Amino acid sequence: MASHEVFKCARCGHRLTMPVGAGDRCARCGAGVHSCINCGSFDTSARWECDQPGLAARVTPKDEQNTCTFFAARTTVERQTGTQAAPNNARQAFDDLFKS
Repeated sequence: MASHEVFKCARCGHRLTMPVGAGDRCARCGAGVHSCINCGSFDTSARWECDQPGLAARVTPKDEQNTCTFFAARTTVERQTGTQAAPNNARQAFDDLFKS
């Protein structure tokens, strides 16, 4: 099964491109991409909600654009589970269900 790494907006789930620029915004919801909630170091159980030991002060708000130097895009591995070719129409898709 094929898989690949993707970077998605933490607010709406829209697939984003990398590398991330300081002023980039999500094309779907307009949220700042360079923000804590989109960072791989974001951890709600850590001090100041960041697992970077060198962080000197809390960055707030977590869902707004910031200039944190520790930012690294939070990527996930996505598996390809379907086929590339889609049926031409609904009737064809229904008929394909019962082929043996």
